[in-house]
Amino acid sequence: MSSFARPVPAARTVVRTGRGRPNVAPYLFLAPAVVFVILTVVYPLIYNILQSFFDVGLREVVRGGASWVGLDNYRDQLGRSEFWHAVVVSLVYSIGTVAIAFAVGLGLALLFHREFRGRNVLRALLLLAWILPTVVSANVWRWLLDGSYGLLNAALSGLGLLDRDLFWLGEPNPALLAVTVATAWSFAPFAMILLAAGLQGISPTYYEAARIDGASAWQQFHSLTFPLLRPVSLTVTLLIFIFTFKTFDTIFLMTGGGPGNATETLPVYAYNEAFEFSRFDTAAVATTVLMVISIALALVYFRALRNEEGA
Repeated sequence: MSSFARPVPAARTVVRTGRGRPNVAPYLFLAPAVVFVILTVVYPLIYNILQSFFDVGLREVVRGGASWVGLDNYRDQLGRSEFWHAVVVSLVYSIGTVAIAFAVGLGLALLFHREFRGRNVLRALLLLAWILPTVVSANVWRWLLDGSYGLLNAALSGLGLLDRDLFWLGEPNPALLAVTVATAWSFAPFAMILLAAGLQGISPTYYEAARIDGASAWQQFHSLTFPLLRPVSLTVTLLIFIFTFKTFDTIFLMTGGGPGNATETLPVYAYNEAFEFSRFDTAAVATTVLMVISIALALVYFRALRNEEGA
């Protein structure tokens, strides 16, 4: 008999019952989640894509019998100035939101990176902007920006900077600026959290060496902080851009896409096509294009993130 202990056999990957049959209990626990995802995500997604290739109006939705038109819906939308206007507004809105949210988030992250009394309380209060329901925050902004009794007009008038009532949500350029600032306000705490985590990952020895070399605070930020935050900054900008590009609720609650179509982004355009004009096929085209752009941005994000990790 050998003096060496017998090796313990590796555990089997398939869980079996006492009679040797596979245990299906884990799959039964997963089944409700899988069914839920299929019914709420996969099926609507496939149905929307298929609908973009048919002529679907209100009658076809009620009675059925939609006819196949192939790529005609896409040709129609790509040739419409209203569609491209919605794309441009979406880009302006998303880029503006990213720029404001990132700048404010970075400033807050640098502020809370310092030790001072009440830091944790203030940081928790700022997170309210992120966790508040969109309905609440959008209505608060509508009240602040109201032309007749809004708090912003009252404050500007009290400072002597405004001599008339300005209807921020009733004029094209101020309306787009207003929804951009409102959306950036809700995303700034998200940017702050990620950037604060990035700042904590930078070793203090870098700053000690820079101070010994006589670097000023701006030089330390320009040459150390900002370059070392590049991976986190890339994550923040791309994620906020993707989230903002498909945002519907904030704009719909504040302006409904108006005045005119000044704030009509691609999601709002798709909503109007479907529920205002009963053109469900062209709405499906708009949402499909929106999905493709979002997936492309997500792929850019993962590729850039992989390149940063490999650098």
